[in-house]
Amino acid sequence: MRLAIYGVVQGVGFRPTVCRVARRLGLNGHVRNNGANVEVVIDGDPKAFVRALKLALPPLARIDDIVIENGKPPRKGFHILQSSEGEMFSEIPPDTALCPECLSDIAQAKNRRHSYPFTNCTNCGARFSVVSGLPYDRRNTTMSRFKICKECAREYAAQDDRRFHHQTISCPTCGPRYTLYDKRGRPVKGGFERFAALLDAGMIGVLKGWGGSHLCCIAERAHEFRKWYRREAKPFAVMARDERTVKRLFSPTREELGQLTSPQRPIVLVGKRLGAAWVDALSPGLGTVGVMLPYSGAHHVLFSHLRLDALIMTSANPPGAPMYLDDKVFELGADAYMLHDRGIANRCDDSVLKMMGPRRFFIRRSRGHVPGSFAVPWKGSALALGAEENVTCSVAANGKLAPGQYIGDAQDYDVLQYLEGAAKHMMGLRGVESLDAVAIDLHPGYATRALGEEIAEERGALLVEVQHHHAHALSLAVDAGDYDEMAVLALDGTGYGDDGTSWGGEVLVSSNEKYTRVGHLQPLPLPGGDAAVIDPRRFLFAIQDACGVESSLFEGKEAELLRKLAKKAPRTSSAGRVLDALSFHLGACERRTYDGEPAMRLEPLLERGKPRYRFEAEVKGGIVQTLGLFQQLFELKLKNEWERADAPHSFVRAMTTALTDIAIESAERRGIRRVGLTGGVSYSIPIARMFEERVRKAGLEPVFHQNLPNGDGGISVGQAVRALDELR
Repeated sequence: MRLAIYGVVQGVGFRPTVCRVARRLGLNGHVRNNGANVEVVIDGDPKAFVRALKLALPPLARIDDIVIENGKPPRKGFHILQSSEGEMFSEIPPDTALCPECLSDIAQAKNRRHSYPFTNCTNCGARFSVVSGLPYDRRNTTMSRFKICKECAREYAAQDDRRFHHQTISCPTCGPRYTLYDKRGRPVKGGFERFAALLDAGMIGVLKGWGGSHLCCIAERAHEFRKWYRREAKPFAVMARDERTVKRLFSPTREELGQLTSPQRPIVLVGKRLGAAWVDALSPGLGTVGVMLPYSGAHHVLFSHLRLDALIMTSANPPGAPMYLDDKVFELGADAYMLHDRGIANRCDDSVLKMMGPRRFFIRRSRGHVPGSFAVPWKGSALALGAEENVTCSVAANGKLAPGQYIGDAQDYDVLQYLEGAAKHMMGLRGVESLDAVAIDLHPGYATRALGEEIAEERGALLVEVQHHHAHALSLAVDAGDYDEMAVLALDGTGYGDDGTSWGGEVLVSSNEKYTRVGHLQPLPLPGGDAAVIDPRRFLFAIQDACGVESSLFEGKEAELLRKLAKKAPRTSSAGRVLDALSFHLGACERRTYDGEPAMRLEPLLERGKPRYRFEAEVKGGIVQTLGLFQQLFELKLKNEWERADAPHSFVRAMTTALTDIAIESAERRGIRRVGLTGGVSYSIPIARMFEERVRKAGLEPVFHQNLPNGDGGISVGQAVRALDELR
């Protein structure tokens, strides 16, 4: 019998496991990679073989489907054959943290891989970041130039060894190696021990990893590092030595610890503990800190030499640019560089997520989770390129949709080039040679749109424009695995509406082919357009002026100019802009230094606050009168910190409830039982809880993201769905 096995079956020790199971059962035949699947030929009962195989699956493997048919009689014995080129769209495994056995190899002084940072096996280590092509063989990885030594060859051939047929096997004798460089880019002696000593002394270093490089510095020098990096307030992630350190320095929940210690090892936003000033310096004004645990051999070797227990770890790139690779890192001006000589096939930033109880909200879906795919009910091929910020691409073909890694903000030319390269590489890895459609955002000024138009023309593909918030809703549909009509709150900072205005506080009834805008927040003026996004005081001033409230934000000629601008200014229904204005009014944020900062600084107030004040949200024709809510807010005389938290909580609860009630009413009218929440504002845990409480009270089911980003990182997925449906 011939079995074609689909799933995560390449690069995870699947063929060696098949071989071991078949030999144990006394079967003749062979196993080999075959494009999108693994081909197994046996001369025995396939059902008994599959039962035994499922019990013996390696940790990273996953079987999605098995097609069984008659095959040619096999030769005697069971063999692993050379890979062949079959149908494509293979499931490539992501990079995953080192397994306990490999960590033990590194830790044991008498082990030949003691302190060797490239130690891994079929159960762990770099995969996506080293794969340059398929099938998954050494020749198609960045390990191809490293010829294995006799000892590694022996392990590779030993059936009972966990490195049996491990394609990226290496050791200190034959594998890649790290070299320490000084600030001028000159190699120096000392290795990890000296690099750790420099960091302990307060120096700033660059550490090259699997999918890119990190700038690193001991966390106790967060203030100095922030000044050096010229990042005034944007949060830094920190890598803690171990789980015990996380519990000592921070305040993680059980669910957050579960994510931190998972094989994917993402950055997880956890609560701060009161104490050292450097903890707040990691994320000024916020209630959480991004924390991760070591995942690569290099991290574990480094911490074995460090005295201190926490390192700032942030992507090694100038703000807005992609992570630097190779010699470009020397332009960063660090004190020391610990770099290796293995190539990086796919740059891949750390994944970032936050938890709402057991629910997982991806802020950035990348290392550890890419390149997984989702089943979709369409067979055409499509490429989607996202919006403008937090861009990802998505590739769809043969009933599978694969989101790519986090790319960045496409206003930067280098990021746009990275997006184009990543899209073409992802298509190559997935075996997508021709495109039926290319999906782009509706916004006429986005650089991703121009790139999409170029690719569509080059490939002769249909160009599909997708409204931003409809893409959010469709991304949620993929995440939920439900393509029936859904009522959705799509709340974010901005998105180009089909009427040419800026949307962001939307209630949609969404299906694959269309959407109906059944409600939204009252459009309010943005004096100076994007200038009012960068400086939310302008937006707040326009609101105060419209409410007849005397403002101290601007005076004299500046105030007069803004009043004139407001009369002709573009208007926005954005929930994100409303949160920005609230944050500035309450003094939670005095100046916006990075995207999303005002709303993020408001969240701790919303968390602490209670619905003490009775805000009435008037709704006219499906439009929530936001100006009326601000009028009520301006009438309050807030005397203390408790009232300063209760007021925005009460305001936001009234606004969220009004939007949710529109969605509930629309759902009930159409016989829809599920109401969803998506968009960047849905990362706010207090808002998500307010929404959930209201939907459940109405007897309907709330739908949240779990496996795809709530924000613009999920846009390309929704765009791809719309393109596939358009082809249908």
